[in-house]
Amino acid sequence: MTRLLQPTLAGIVTALVGFASSFAVVLAGLRAVGADQRQAASGLLALCLANGMVAIWLGLRRRMPITIAWSTPGAALLVATGAVEGGFPAAVGAFVVCGLLIVAAGLFPVLGRLIAAIPAPIAGAMLAGVLLNLCVAPVRALGEVPLLAGPVVLAWALLSRFARKWAIPGALLVAVVAIALTGPGLGAVDVRPVVELTVPSWSVPAMVSVALPLFLVTMASQNVPGMAVLAQYGYRPPLRGILVGTGLASTLGAPLGGHAVNLAAITAALAAGPDADPDPGRRWIASVTAGASMIVLGVGSGLATALVMLSPPVLIEAVAGLALIGALVSALASALAEPTGREAAVVTFVVTASGLTLFGIGAAFWGLVAGGLMTLLHRRPGRSPRTRGAAPGPEVASEPSPGTVSEAETTSEVVPGLGEEGRLARQ
Repeated sequence: MTRLLQPTLAGIVTALVGFASSFAVVLAGLRAVGADQRQAASGLLALCLANGMVAIWLGLRRRMPITIAWSTPGAALLVATGAVEGGFPAAVGAFVVCGLLIVAAGLFPVLGRLIAAIPAPIAGAMLAGVLLNLCVAPVRALGEVPLLAGPVVLAWALLSRFARKWAIPGALLVAVVAIALTGPGLGAVDVRPVVELTVPSWSVPAMVSVALPLFLVTMASQNVPGMAVLAQYGYRPPLRGILVGTGLASTLGAPLGGHAVNLAAITAALAAGPDADPDPGRRWIASVTAGASMIVLGVGSGLATALVMLSPPVLIEAVAGLALIGALVSALASALAEPTGREAAVVTFVVTASGLTLFGIGAAFWGLVAGGLMTLLHRRPGRSPRTRGAAPGPEVASEPSPGTVSEAETTSEVVPGLGEEGRLARQ
């Protein structure tokens, strides 16, 4: 029993950190594309359930710490995109298509190679442009509600220095206390879990503005780094199964309001690292526990939504922005890493961050188009722009840990962004 305690606690911490650090981003994204309070609460519940069930299934089946999360960069994309033609039903239709695209990426490797063809600076710049608006929210909040935002930012800054993984949960806790002390209270609010079905509708602007960029940022900013984290700890799960599982879960959860679930990137190390268990063959217990804990946290999605609705919008956006600072740093570093691609990356970043909407299509798509055109115009004869597949990969443990899939048992494929050194196996 005592041997179960460490990975179980690690799984609970993984779920708590993942939920508390980014649920505000999810709610802000769903509200931005037209969800009302009930639809947003239902979407959060759907994501928790999909997240938990896929994590439990993959962990038990593969005996590896495969942690699943919702697409936080995808939620930030929804904030940047805003309302789409056709309202929330059109956004739900885009969520369905995004899920199907993830399934297709698992079934047809050629789709993954097309994603890999996007130059890394362009992909990083697009993500940075998507994140920028939320990341400046803490500054806006300090100007608009200084008495509420000041303690939140201070708590985040101090915890970032002394207990980094608790920085966002701590800032969120301070925000909740501030809301409780100054808000109208929860007496008249229904905090029970909400299940609200939204019939999807289909529109070309929603597909181009939401479905395609959501698929790209989910693959490039969550699934690829998530595989890299697992590789660093010696785990080589089959990518096809992960993509098909998360894609199907995303598709089924979309009518309930969930936008996308994927392989965890940031919280993956909490379950896959030695702190979860000294024995690498037992760390799957942590990811399974994290999945079960996320389902339990989903029961509180109504309360979480109610707290967000009772607070000044800029305060919750500030918490969301603080949660995304690290992602913005990584995206900017990727965008500016190659001197030859910097001009195209900056153009992508500026267009994406502008919030431009043309023909009902949002700025993320136009940022990719602008960056792609700049790359083509400045390409040197006989030289290809550097893509994700050419990026140096992380070091992978030389000997697979217990519970891993060996190279001999699978057909090898280079995952976009990991390079030859980060070669991962899939069935």
